[in-house]
Amino acid sequence: MSSIMLKKAQASAAGRPIIQPLLYKSVVTIYRVVGIFTLYLVLAGVLSYGFVMGFYAISTSWAAPVILSPSDDKSLDFTEKIVTSKQTLESLKVDKKRLESSISEMEGHRASLLALEPELQRAISRETAHNRTAGPQLLQLDQQKQADNVKTQAVLIQVKEVEASIDKDLTAGLITKGDAATQRAALNQSQSAYTDSRINEILLTDNILEKTTTDTKSLDVLDKQAELKSEIAQLDIALNIAAEQVREETQQIDRLRQAIATAKQTPYYVSTSSTGPLYFAFVPYDNQANVSPGAAVYDCYLNMVACRKVGTVKQIFNGEEHAIHPLFRTDVRGFLVQLSLDHPESAKSKTVFLNRKPLFF
Repeated sequence: MSSIMLKKAQASAAGRPIIQPLLYKSVVTIYRVVGIFTLYLVLAGVLSYGFVMGFYAISTSWAAPVILSPSDDKSLDFTEKIVTSKQTLESLKVDKKRLESSISEMEGHRASLLALEPELQRAISRETAHNRTAGPQLLQLDQQKQADNVKTQAVLIQVKEVEASIDKDLTAGLITKGDAATQRAALNQSQSAYTDSRINEILLTDNILEKTTTDTKSLDVLDKQAELKSEIAQLDIALNIAAEQVREETQQIDRLRQAIATAKQTPYYVSTSSTGPLYFAFVPYDNQANVSPGAAVYDCYLNMVACRKVGTVKQIFNGEEHAIHPLFRTDVRGFLVQLSLDHPESAKSKTVFLNRKPLFF
């Protein structure tokens, strides 16, 4: 038994120098193979990355899909601005109609005042001309009236003497009481006529004063004429201001209408007008030549190979947009186009290609 174990130990000691170099050699070979594979793998990755970077640097047909829906922040902000603009537009329309109505009313009132002004002026002229003629005539009549009153006053002195004579005759029984009463009535009538004549002379003096001087009635008429002219002038100012406001509001209405019409030509208006998400694509200005309505849209595996047609370009929008390059991560200027996709999942791809496949397969 011990001899057998001794032989095994001798055989193991003899085989050890042969197995150990072989094991080392295998490990080194495997390490070299793994190192070379890794090197080639890294080199392939670098070349692939460089190829992709170079491809997108010179490609003029790529676009970056964008999904817009009414609930997006930009769409909501756009909706708020559109609603505010429409409310402002309607408010301006109402205010413009109100101003136009007030202008029409003021013009009618002004026309009435203008028609009244010459009538008032003619009335003043007629009254002035009449006063110039009637004043001297009334003055002459007043002088004549005063002379008549002086004569009548002298007659009244005689009337008093006659009245005393009537009393004497009545006392003496020469006349009856009836005759005396009749005579006294005649005398009283003469006295009343003299009083009326004096009153008429005073009234005549007032008329002369009115015809020959500027009295309070004339001043009232002149004041009304001044008020009439002032009201016409104020209406002219108000009409000019209202007309200027109408012109300004008309210009604002035109600008708002133009702004709303321009806003309707943006993708965000199309998005807010839809009940669900819509598909768009950001196109750099460098790729503009390959974009046209109806152009084919291709979606590719690995962003450039095994492409298939997934839809067409529906509409092109002119407004400038900014986006981040899907690979270079740099700011890019361009515009948006609306896509009509047969395969909506392609809108989630990093890039699509327009008008043609990038590598012909």
